[in-house]
Amino acid sequence: MKSLTGYRPFWAKRFGPAPFLPMSRAEMAELGWDSCDVVLVTGDAYVDHPSFGMAVIGRVLEAQGFRVGIIAQPDWDSAEPFAALGKPNLFFGVTAGNMDSMINRYTADRKIRSDDAYTPGNVAGKRPDRATLVYTQRCREAFKGVPVVVGGIEGSLRRIAHYDYWSDKVRRSILIDSKADVLLYGNAERAIVEIAHRLAARQPLEALRDVRGIAFALRPDDASLAGWFEVDSTEVDQPGKVDALQSPYADADAGTPPCEGAGETVQPVRIVRQPLTRADGRALTTPRERTVIRLPAYEQVKRDAVLYAHASRVLHLETNPGNARALVQRHGEGAGARDVFITPPPIPLTTAEMDHVFDLPYARAPHPAYADARGRHDGATKIPAWEMIRFSVNIMRGCFGGCTFCSITEHEGRIIQSRSEDSIIREVEAIRDQVEGFTGVVSDLGGPTANMYRLACKDPKIEAVCRKPSCVYPDICPNLGTDHGPLVHLYQRARALPGVKKILIGSGLRYDLAVRSPDYVKELVTHHVGGYLKIAPEHTEAGPLSKMMKPGIGTYDRFKLLFEKYSAEAGKQQFLIPYFIAAHPGTSDEDMMNLAVWLKTHGFRADQVQTFYPSPMATATAMYHSGRNPLKGISRDARKGEAVDVVKGERRRRLHKAFLRYHDANNWPLLREALTAMGRTDLIGNGKRHLIPTWQPAADGSYQSPRRSNATAAARPQRGAALTQHTGLPPRPGAAPAPGRRSDRKRGTR
Repeated sequence: MKSLTGYRPFWAKRFGPAPFLPMSRAEMAELGWDSCDVVLVTGDAYVDHPSFGMAVIGRVLEAQGFRVGIIAQPDWDSAEPFAALGKPNLFFGVTAGNMDSMINRYTADRKIRSDDAYTPGNVAGKRPDRATLVYTQRCREAFKGVPVVVGGIEGSLRRIAHYDYWSDKVRRSILIDSKADVLLYGNAERAIVEIAHRLAARQPLEALRDVRGIAFALRPDDASLAGWFEVDSTEVDQPGKVDALQSPYADADAGTPPCEGAGETVQPVRIVRQPLTRADGRALTTPRERTVIRLPAYEQVKRDAVLYAHASRVLHLETNPGNARALVQRHGEGAGARDVFITPPPIPLTTAEMDHVFDLPYARAPHPAYADARGRHDGATKIPAWEMIRFSVNIMRGCFGGCTFCSITEHEGRIIQSRSEDSIIREVEAIRDQVEGFTGVVSDLGGPTANMYRLACKDPKIEAVCRKPSCVYPDICPNLGTDHGPLVHLYQRARALPGVKKILIGSGLRYDLAVRSPDYVKELVTHHVGGYLKIAPEHTEAGPLSKMMKPGIGTYDRFKLLFEKYSAEAGKQQFLIPYFIAAHPGTSDEDMMNLAVWLKTHGFRADQVQTFYPSPMATATAMYHSGRNPLKGISRDARKGEAVDVVKGERRRRLHKAFLRYHDANNWPLLREALTAMGRTDLIGNGKRHLIPTWQPAADGSYQSPRRSNATAAARPQRGAALTQHTGLPPRPGAAPAPGRRSDRKRGTR
């Protein structure tokens, strides 16, 4: 494996880094360029900052010596805007942006959003639906014959046949629909650098098929895969003898306990047909590096939800870069059939490589094209996503939590990739010295999670063979290192920098990990909480939590005790703001009722509610579509596996949201009807022990809850299920509103 810095730079390195990657021919001329080697097309406004995917890819390619131009949020009505920078010498790179374009455009209720945080002025409608498909088509029209490479979160989550919530059907791989030449998935620095150098060396597209972290289409009879072994996993419940599987930990150091259950899943599923057999009919193991697993074809998963769940299970078991095998899925039939071939996931970046990526010469600001006449990014030119992260620092990548509703693991992987402490400190100093408007407060030191920095498996051999989808569910793996010492030291060093008044932690906190390190909780609570700390228990009941792969509410209670203890020791009045999800697969009406009772008992009111959003390729989405639980295995035998209660239909989804907002008078009629049907009329009444009252306010809108202050209403977050805390009935003396919004990182990035 070649390091990111191990390539001989392309000849255009002599031009040096650009202040901003050019967005026009005039800027190219100022740089002395006659053409671009790579043109990147993105659905986001161009902000030259390492939190924006196209900026990272562009700067990484620039560091390799390539001339890179950016076409941001082009008008897609014609191909003309896609030709603005001329014909790229090597390829077009296309992404919908930092978010899937459909998630960015539509709410969980399939309503059109009125804003877009990645657009100047927060204006909606500046990118098309399914932007990757549209942009790729326009690139083809602009310059025929130029290779098109697609990627980003939209490419990652749609790389195989996937359930699409907005059309309520299974769609083909985005590679097939877009007709792109290559698809990159995950954090793609390794793949994009290797592809750029190979194309610059005039290698054909067919020569790229050994690059990790890519997908490409080929004919079923393509001879280039001669010598590969194909494992047939196109069906479930194949009868026959199953040999005992050798433990993958046989070569691991003696005395190191294996992950529970990890030895059971050497094969992608428990029962699978192997292409090779001994003379006695017993199965042989094929070499991993030359083995491809055939998933059920698009036509199969489109008409058979059980096979869809099975394909989801296989894919998620083949995500560890240390042991994953290639995947292939047929699309189409007859002469037009194509196989989507997906190579194993990219090798995670080392700390040195992470430092290289984040130390590149980012301008840390939006492109000047978005500034007003005074050169400021205000009002109609302000980009909300930039405002949100301008004073924050990304310290790591990846997440081993495995939450089934989240796209982080599918995109970034579960191996934590951490920057060095020195690199992080350099970025904090750069924010202090270079970013306009810095007041001394760093808004976040985090990433996909706040406290997985430098956490990893204690034994690299075990990590390389493990297939568990989560390192922290149903409990924290005994092989997982949970030492928060390096993170505590980083916090202490960062807050001691001259000119830095406070370091806040705004990323999602894994409180089940935090309780293992009381010193970390003390540091966090004493120095890094600005009055409120947002965390995500997601639910209180075991049923939905088991489908989410989240810890029980008892872990939240233990963290709450530590939080309150150290807040008191610091002489601070601080509050936890928990988030919960409505209508997640596996959630019964009774589960939501019990959650509502818990909320009232503990004095919480949801200002806005987060409803389950079936994002492409997530395990919870497979549950939503199929009614089966891929975590428990898939079978057509009703006695095996696990059926999942799926919350579908407008009325039931409204009911689950109404339970989270039990205090909203508009929800009381629906809740009374539901509680009566559930035999829980004991929760209807006008006393403190009741959930909702028997009376209904007048329809003229004159009623206002006596326990909701105007200040609280004004501080409502724009997204998420933020909960303001109260004491159930009487107001808390001195209670303050709960500002903030849930991080969009939960939806996945780059």
